[in-house]
Amino acid sequence: MAAIGFFDSGIGGLTVLQEALQRLPNAQYLYYADSDHAPYGTKSKEEVLLHFIRAMDFIVDHGVAAIVVACNTATSVGIEAARARYTIPIIGMEPAVKPALAAAGNKRVLVFATKLTLQLEKFRNLVERVDADNRVDYLPLQELVQFAERFEFSDELILPYLHAQLAEIDLSQYGAVVLGCTHFPFFRPQFKAVLPPDVQIVDGNIGTINNLMTRLGKDTFSGPGGVRYFISGKETNFNIIRQKLRM
Repeated sequence: MAAIGFFDSGIGGLTVLQEALQRLPNAQYLYYADSDHAPYGTKSKEEVLLHFIRAMDFIVDHGVAAIVVACNTATSVGIEAARARYTIPIIGMEPAVKPALAAAGNKRVLVFATKLTLQLEKFRNLVERVDADNRVDYLPLQELVQFAERFEFSDELILPYLHAQLAEIDLSQYGAVVLGCTHFPFFRPQFKAVLPPDVQIVDGNIGTINNLMTRLGKDTFSGPGGVRYFISGKETNFNIIRQKLRM
């Protein structure tokens, strides 16, 4: 069977790909990181859509069976345009607000995402649809994208940043937080360190791969598996990226 395409503005989608590799180890993958144009979260919708469609054309031209848009910002901006343009399944991401509300009990939910994701109508519509009790708050943590793209994950750098961003927030109000950008799960250890121990940390990775498996069928891949990795159209050695991330 043809490869499964993965797209992200950078390395963040590798947190979603990792879930796919565990669940579908015999599949072939083509991963496109648009790192030359990252971050997307601070750009205009028009800029993001231009770069996104160019990357999607590249992936589709390689004959993939489906594409996972492993980027919340790109999903918010361009998923409908992509689905209208291509005939293969296009699977997007959205902040996992609904499961976070379920996990939070009667407490509030705090969504972390990029500035653009939080500003877009798609996110506001999502919250309006699932948050009948008005329990969802949100906070942009845009700088985490840049830290990840520079492979900067040390506690000495990340913990002070998170403490500063959360200093004015009463975390005792919250039962769950949402990692609404695929870069953010790289910092899960630091989130655990700064959040109260009873706060649930939720992301959309498992749900996205469940959707992929439903669309394609989990038994359709017979291997051997593997990953081709492209940075804005230029192929590079995936093992180098894995070593940097200790995947």
